Amino acid sequence: MTSRIPRDTPLRLVPRRPLTAARRTATTRRSRPPRPPEGTPSVPELARLARTELADAARLARWAGTGPGTAGPTGILPGPVVEQAATGLSLTPRQVRTAWDRARLSGLIELHGGTARPGWRLRAWDTDDTAVLRGWVALFDAWSLAHPFLPGGTPGGTSGPDPALVAEVVEAAPQLLSFLHLSNGPVPIDALLDLLRQRVAELRTERHEPPAGGASDPLPALLDWTLDAAALVGALRPRDPQRPDEVTLTALGSWAVWVKLEQICVAAQGPAGHMEQSAATMLRGCAGLSPGPARAEYKAWLAARPVGPAVAELLETARGDDALLRGLAFEALRVVGAAAEPAVRAIVDEPGLRPYAVLWLAELEGDDPDAATALLSREEATWLWVDTAAAVADHGEDHLLVSHLETAVQGSVRGLLQEVRDVGHPRTVQVLVALAAAHPDPALAKAMRRAAFQVHTGEV
Repeated sequence: MTSRIPRDTPLRLVPRRPLTAARRTATTRRSRPPRPPEGTPSVPELARLARTELADAARLARWAGTGPGTAGPTGILPGPVVEQAATGLSLTPRQVRTAWDRARLSGLIELHGGTARPGWRLRAWDTDDTAVLRGWVALFDAWSLAHPFLPGGTPGGTSGPDPALVAEVVEAAPQLLSFLHLSNGPVPIDALLDLLRQRVAELRTERHEPPAGGASDPLPALLDWTLDAAALVGALRPRDPQRPDEVTLTALGSWAVWVKLEQICVAAQGPAGHMEQSAATMLRGCAGLSPGPARAEYKAWLAARPVGPAVAELLETARGDDALLRGLAFEALRVVGAAAEPAVRAIVDEPGLRPYAVLWLAELEGDDPDAATALLSREEATWLWVDTAAAVADHGEDHLLVSHLETAVQGSVRGLLQEVRDVGHPRTVQVLVALAAAHPDPALAKAMRRAAFQVHTGEV
């Protein structure tokens, strides 16, 4: 009679399943996405407009990937490089500097150690309309950086208004643009100026600051700067010489404002009501949701807070002991997208987060998720397998844990157990015990219990 101990029992290899397999199946149907207002151009047409708006920036980004493309420590192009780019691209030095700023703000150029290289968005520039539109929206969001306020019109001009007032005008700009969008047509500049005064007064009252005053009213000049900057990034139409006292949104600008208003509505109506909770609480609330509703909850939570602190809080949650929250934190970071890239790159050498960070970055750069697992070493892949199994053991059902066994990169039970013992994951014992309890094959269960005992006692 032969032994039933599965020394070389093969594992049926299947494509690696995402961590979301640990979630319970939900029957909630995903609601249809909101439709833009009637008359809004199609996504391909909007992307064509965005490509036109950023044509020089895209050309410069490609040049930076093949030419010198070296920036200073602050990301500013040195004079000789500006001259080289101007000659090579038939642009003026001023156009090169403007295109450089736009390329950086829209994600077409990335800086690494003072060296410029094409960003991930540039690689998808000709084929992915969504990536193009997100690049333009990034520029639209950064209009005040793309065209900063210069008192007196030049860097050496007069002292100008209080910098705090300039910041308040930037904060009030979304309300002005929303008014333009909802008006659905030309709006008198005087009406916008009245709205700006009202909003600045509200902000100062909320902060218990005195009203903006002085011998001259700085708000008309600041409004002109805001409107000119919005026009320069493509959100406002150039002023009609026949009607210079009116302004109108472009198709791109109107669409972008509509997207922002929809995000505010999502934030105000968080599907699971976790908008004001901590990242950990929000992620725990999403553990029982299917991918569609969970993604909507991530969007609501992210829309309610600045990107930087939100990303930092998600990564801090990922460093905790709960493996499911670790995986869900990176699912939420996928909603953030390119804005989270610097923070994710900064943690790529942390052992507990490295596998997740490597796969996240590969997906951001457009790699196939199944192929991206090849970027992990055998030890990292095994560590990730154990971490995912820990999430399933803590939050899933037995059949999910048994199914997860089939996703191991090893070809046999013996090989899997040996590498799981060697990888040093802190939850190895609990995972093996849970697998032994869940698996219907007594021989496999016995082998796993023995491996758990060996890890627990330090036996080789």
